[in-house]
Amino acid sequence: MSVLNVSKNNFDQIKNSEKAVLLDFYADWCGPCQMVSPIVHQIAEENPEYLVGKINVDNEPELAGAFGVASIPMLVVMKNGKVANYSVGARPKQQILDMMNV
Repeated sequence: MSVLNVSKNNFDQIKNSEKAVLLDFYADWCGPCQMVSPIVHQIAEENPEYLVGKINVDNEPELAGAFGVASIPMLVVMKNGKVANYSVGARPKQQILDMMNV
């Protein structure tokens, strides 16, 4: 499964997914975000049981504000429409996968 570009226009549909959702809040100018991005894409390809999306904080300030994003990259795991877990900063693949199993 590919990574979805998430915006305020499609967020409700993604939030209410039956699958666990991994959201990557990022910006194009952010170095650590560029380190996490390939890992997020890899997780999406290898784990079809997850819905994986990226949210550009520069383009979607309302969503970033709704999640209290103060620092990026910020990874958020949602289950049943609620935040189940989150982390701030670059993380290795296994730590991100461990976040999904909460």
